[in-house]
Amino acid sequence: MTKPTLYTSLSPALLHLYDVSDSVVVIIDVLRATSTIATALYNGAASVIPVATVPQCIELGKEVGGITAGERDGKIAEGLEYGNSPFEYPPSFIKDRVLVLTTTNGTKLLHMALDNGAKEIITGSFPNLSAVCDHLVEKKQNVVLGCAAWKDRVNIEDTLFAGAVINRIQDHFHIRCDSSRLAYNMYKSAQPDLYEFMKVNDASHYHRLTNFGLEKDIRYCLAPDGANVLPMFKGDRLVIG
Repeated sequence: MTKPTLYTSLSPALLHLYDVSDSVVVIIDVLRATSTIATALYNGAASVIPVATVPQCIELGKEVGGITAGERDGKIAEGLEYGNSPFEYPPSFIKDRVLVLTTTNGTKLLHMALDNGAKEIITGSFPNLSAVCDHLVEKKQNVVLGCAAWKDRVNIEDTLFAGAVINRIQDHFHIRCDSSRLAYNMYKSAQPDLYEFMKVNDASHYHRLTNFGLEKDIRYCLAPDGANVLPMFKGDRLVIG
């Protein structure tokens, strides 16, 4: 039996190069959108609705009686109640509630994948690494690992997550993709301390969040399986798959 293919898109600007119409697309925005989505769902959120803009977020939040949240350039977006830190969504706060979320990069990429006719969309981050890998192996379908990057510029942390996925599941896929190999080799270099790798290599997002005093967020977002659920896009929202 022929193995399915796996490709890695290192930036939303490259997504058009891949056929997502017959693929499971994994949206990767490690710092912090997809880590926060996994955490909110793991802690009992009814669903997470990703939207592109702040006005949409506010309007939809009113419609569904949801929590409106999101960031622009690492800070809580003006007009929204909450930010993009996984620590803002403990069970006592998020359980059974709808989170309407807009972020600089992750929600944009999710809507691009949707517009390009992706067969299935899930979100991936280190906190739900195992759930993602198990699902992809089980589905036996083509995969595109889509890195949200930073304003279309390739970033280290999303590439590291793509590499972590490839490290676990490569035997089940046909991989002839240089960006996948780059991601895999970077991840192997970064083990066993991803945080230190980000720091030593002057990762732009490491500096951006550290300047806001968010070291705790970075460490959480780089640690595996702290919120091991599978966020899957159904209708207009992410729910546990």
